[in-house]
Amino acid sequence: MTALWASLLAPEDQGRDDLCAVSAHGVRVRYADGSELLCGSSGLWNTNIGYGNTAIAEAAAEALREASYLSVFRYENTYARRAAEALIEVSGPEDFKKVLFSTSGGAANDLVMKLARHYHALRGDDRRKVVVGLRGSYHGLTYGSFSLTGDNLGQQLYGVDQRLVRHVTANDPAEIGALLARQGGQIAAVVVEPVLGSGAVALTEEYVAELLRLREEYGFLLVADEVATGFGRTGSFFASQRWPSAPDLVVSSKGLTNGTSAAAAVIVSHRVADAFDEAGALLSHGETQAGTPVTCAAILATLAEMRRLDAVALGQRLSERLDTELARLTAEDPSVSGTTGLGCFRSVRVTTADGAPLPQTEVPALVSAIRAAGAIVHPGVHGIQLIPALTYSEAELTELLDCVRTGLAAFRTTREKALA
Repeated sequence: MTALWASLLAPEDQGRDDLCAVSAHGVRVRYADGSELLCGSSGLWNTNIGYGNTAIAEAAAEALREASYLSVFRYENTYARRAAEALIEVSGPEDFKKVLFSTSGGAANDLVMKLARHYHALRGDDRRKVVVGLRGSYHGLTYGSFSLTGDNLGQQLYGVDQRLVRHVTANDPAEIGALLARQGGQIAAVVVEPVLGSGAVALTEEYVAELLRLREEYGFLLVADEVATGFGRTGSFFASQRWPSAPDLVVSSKGLTNGTSAAAAVIVSHRVADAFDEAGALLSHGETQAGTPVTCAAILATLAEMRRLDAVALGQRLSERLDTELARLTAEDPSVSGTTGLGCFRSVRVTTADGAPLPQTEVPALVSAIRAAGAIVHPGVHGIQLIPALTYSEAELTELLDCVRTGLAAFRTTREKALA
């Protein structure tokens, strides 16, 4: 046992050297017990272009030497100005105008909820306080984002206030339509992940089209939480860029700095930004470490490296191979019932010998079995998630799937013996 209290790690697993990372390069992570594992989770969806990118490291180091700490709290700094301009450029200046910096996806979703409510108040409609999320969604664990997160992760235990939050089922137009028919005049925003993080469930084109239609009818803000799906993860730079119309707000984090800084950004549409500008309104939000030189230098370097590597195209090619490999895995392994997700953001659904979905309580054992076979994967709904870096080689993807197959077989054998 050590002094460190690691997040979401069971007390009995804290202090284990095989779970204590010491370094990471490319797509491999080395641990304190000497093991080196292939990373199939991009470090919690962060390292889209791999670990240890020297250009990002050098840009961050230079910013620390030249500027140390500068804020965007009652001041601006040139690093933040440049990073904001670059994010508007990649998001689409025809749709977006301003960038608010934050420090995490959770904090950024807190900001989104305030921004949406304030926007409607500026338009003379301060009844609009309700924010709608999707069941099975994940938006963070700070108090605001925790209320919006659609999985039951202890909100009641921690006294999270969800009185102004509603949840509806993803890809069910009738349910959100019924909610809006009842409460449309009270709803400030609908916040959706283009691919739900917990289950890697992609929103259908039909559902997105209906959300956009309902936005026009009822006047809420539509928010794309792209903390996990942004920066090439799902086949375009942002997943919402494939929507027929742009969302009002886009939330970005994780891949924003390739995981090198505690950073997030809320990218704001013209109509929302204009409402504040025209009213001369001051949004009550600020974070000490948001928009600092080191963070913004990392953002700029990450964008430059993604262009240099043509990372979005690399991810598209990797996704095509994943389609083939996952179809083969499903056909060959009787315990795999199917896969979900898109791009380089996939889940593998697993069943027990009697065909029932693998109990969530057994998912950690499956993850451990794959880890023992040589790869890091993320727990998913009734199975695992595969989130390879966009820069994976063909050999690395083959290795990852081989580790999954070996781990699945070992898990089945261990489970069968335990039940015998």
